[in-house]
Amino acid sequence: MRPESNEHRERLPLGGLWEAAPDLDDRGVAASWGRGFAPLGPLAVPGSINEQWAERGLRDTLGPFWLQREIVVPAAARGRRARLHFPSADLTARVWWDGVEVGANDAPFLPFDIDLGALVPGNRHRLVVRLDSRLPDTHPLPGIASADFHAEKRSGAEVFPPVRYDFFPFTGLHREPVLAFEPAVGLRTLQLRPGWSGTRGTLAVQAQVDAGIDALRLTLHGGEAAWVREVDTAGAGDIVEALFDDLPVQPWHPDAPHRYRLHVEASRGGEVVDAVERRLGFRDVRVEGAALRLNGAPITLRGFGLHEDFPVLGKGQCLALTVKDFELMRWCGANSFRTSHYPYAEETLELAEQLGFLVISEIASVNLDFRRVTDATLAQHRAQLERLVARDGERACVIAWSLTNEPGYLAESAYAERAPAYFEALFAHARTLDPSRPLTAANVGSRHGLIDPLYAHCDFLSLNRYLGWYEMPAQLDAAVDALRAELDALAAHFPGKPILFTEFGADAVAGMHSTVPQLFTEEYQADFIARYWRLIAAHPQCFGGHVWNLADFRTAQHFRRVVLNHKGVFTRTRDPKAAAWRLRKLWRGLGPGDC
Repeated sequence: MRPESNEHRERLPLGGLWEAAPDLDDRGVAASWGRGFAPLGPLAVPGSINEQWAERGLRDTLGPFWLQREIVVPAAARGRRARLHFPSADLTARVWWDGVEVGANDAPFLPFDIDLGALVPGNRHRLVVRLDSRLPDTHPLPGIASADFHAEKRSGAEVFPPVRYDFFPFTGLHREPVLAFEPAVGLRTLQLRPGWSGTRGTLAVQAQVDAGIDALRLTLHGGEAAWVREVDTAGAGDIVEALFDDLPVQPWHPDAPHRYRLHVEASRGGEVVDAVERRLGFRDVRVEGAALRLNGAPITLRGFGLHEDFPVLGKGQCLALTVKDFELMRWCGANSFRTSHYPYAEETLELAEQLGFLVISEIASVNLDFRRVTDATLAQHRAQLERLVARDGERACVIAWSLTNEPGYLAESAYAERAPAYFEALFAHARTLDPSRPLTAANVGSRHGLIDPLYAHCDFLSLNRYLGWYEMPAQLDAAVDALRAELDALAAHFPGKPILFTEFGADAVAGMHSTVPQLFTEEYQADFIARYWRLIAAHPQCFGGHVWNLADFRTAQHFRRVVLNHKGVFTRTRDPKAAAWRLRKLWRGLGPGDC
């Protein structure tokens, strides 16, 4: 449950300067660094180590890195239970408190909690975190553990540092940790499932309460109206459920993102001892025919893939940058984005919900190599999905779950053999977790043919296509013709499934121009995107597209990359390229002279 501050709860943000040290020989655990270590210097949290200490030779470093700080327990801890909350710790983490290992996490970009029990105000404690950017190659976000990795295409022979995915494996506490102080007896978890049935809303609430809690009072506020539910919990401590039905609420929609406030109070012996609040919207999303429908009406998605990435910050959260990115998307005329290729910060989804952006939320699974996929891979994949749905399932802005990105291209024979059973199990599990949202996965079009086992499980098809760039480079006329034929064949084979282009784009180095569009020029990128969009807009089974990418972003170094991935329509520092202006005209009908 997200930490919050009110009369019963308090949160102590743990951002600031932490002491840091690399551990490239991986000796820190054996040397008992969990009890404390000699720091190399200070590092800002939130933030990425690789950006801040690039000049120390750590720009492209993979491996263990340690952070530590002292915490003085505030008066707010008195009589309360303490909980360490990490919104993320990337890519994996182990945590020590006063020299004792108290927790670990191997799910990148997802939150985890550590219960510390009661703390004494005024006492000093040492918090130590070991981070590691290396992942086993059986992880859904596959890493570098295989013995033959350096002999493979797009591996260490070509990519530095060696990773299997095309974004940089930043190490760091990228979202601000919090020490939360909560009632010793109160609410432990809260899950909301709002719904919309055409004219009325529903809200299913599930709460876990401690033994000793006698009753819950739930109040849903909407303007001058309020709806109340009271539940007798009998003091036994358990899962408690409540239902609001037939609610005369306004639906959440991008044009009118109505939200309501739920206030939950827990009582003991007639006294309120705990309370939490949530903001939520009511809407319905489903696939019907060849359309994705929001509140019964078909919608067209215009938007982007993007990354949590910026100079100096790396993947470190900066709310000013988050607001800026939303403003740039609005400026272009976008209404949506995909969290490619991992869950984004909760604050990003909160802003999307406030502003009316539609979000396809994607788990951290990229380029699954089915030669090495094991039962443990599937178990990790399922577990991460459970945590993602638990975190974001109440969000009105989240309209679909994306379960993986571009799986199987490293070995097509292994993919054909093992992928069908894997995806059947994964998608079935996802539907039990959340039957209210469509499921999809971003794939590379016809690479595996029309019988790709992934397609059968998707409620709508998500295509990443780069004809005219990686294939048929500079041959844009022929590429668009080939793409049209491919799209028609796919639509004929899956007549009942809508199609979304989840990636399309071309690299452009800002300031590189030519009178005749050429690769890497701004003109070619703008022309590429415009040609694709016109094809998407004209096809009856397509309901939109997400340009790859909003802004240039850092990757591992590669001879196909000019320092960065330059497919952004904005630079890494958020200056517009010609493609941004072209999208603004396509999506809003506005050009440079209309500002």
